[in-house]
Amino acid sequence: MTVPNTSTPRTDWTRDEIAALFDLPFADLMWQAQGVHRAYHDANTVQLSTLLSIKTGGCAEDCGYCSQSAHSDSGLKAGKLMDTEAVVAAAREAAAGGSDRFCMGAAWRSPKERDMPALLDMVSRVKALGLETCMTLGMLEGDQAERLKTAGLDYYNHNLDTSPEYYGEVITTRTYADRLDTLEKVRAAGMSVCCGGIMGMGETRTDRVGFIHALATLPAHPESVPINALVPIAGTVLGDMLKDVPPAVDDVEFVRTVAVARITMPGSIVRLSAGRESMSQSTQALCFLAGANSIFTGDRLLTTGNAGDDADGRLFATLGLTPMRSAEPERIAAE
Repeated sequence: MTVPNTSTPRTDWTRDEIAALFDLPFADLMWQAQGVHRAYHDANTVQLSTLLSIKTGGCAEDCGYCSQSAHSDSGLKAGKLMDTEAVVAAAREAAAGGSDRFCMGAAWRSPKERDMPALLDMVSRVKALGLETCMTLGMLEGDQAERLKTAGLDYYNHNLDTSPEYYGEVITTRTYADRLDTLEKVRAAGMSVCCGGIMGMGETRTDRVGFIHALATLPAHPESVPINALVPIAGTVLGDMLKDVPPAVDDVEFVRTVAVARITMPGSIVRLSAGRESMSQSTQALCFLAGANSIFTGDRLLTTGNAGDDADGRLFATLGLTPMRSAEPERIAAE
């Protein structure tokens, strides 16, 4: 099959075209991804982001990968929404450590109205520190999205997780259509979309093709595309099911997924997210070569471990990478 032209962004990708990219010889795929990456991004800069759990555990959703689900038996106790001062202090520490982006995640099906004032205050105060802001709070109503935008939220994260066909194997308490509906409300409010998924949940390559297809054929590409590797956690459905099973996605297949995301969504920031703590420097280097240009730094991602600032500093020095400075806060301020 002829490999499609990727010189301009498209939202009309077919599954056959995306499958053809996955099937390319690895060197050819990497060469193409690197060409697209250099056409749209600085090849040697990577954005440093920090992710904070502002409300942990007790989520009503049954996501099979998540230790924060009330349906899991992970031993994680539900907590209350963090105090705003503590969130701002964590954001200030993240900025001092070199992070350019601060993401706040709450384990909710959707935010309750009683929590909105505190959330809006968090956004405005973190934004005032000069950080790019992102939140993930579950499903949103249109007016909630509009108020978050007004408070200064740059991005809203709401992942599709996997392909439409495999989705029901992972989550049953909300539908793919529910997720797409929230993305539409985020767009309508004028915020940027952060939307990606998780590799290694037992899906096939066909599902990975379907996942990329779902993202790349949205009315507009997500400005931010996090690509996660499953971190199996005891007590979760997938953690228990896959604990004695070889990884469903090896390192090369994971890098292929990053490369196909880069080619099909050339202007997006592709974020190398959860699971990075178990990747070698070589695998991470291949991900950057494939087009990933953001990482979460620090010692934790919500409730799972992460590589840590010292390890990331050594990695950047080894690879000759420098931190990216986002223009998002300046762009929003200019509107």
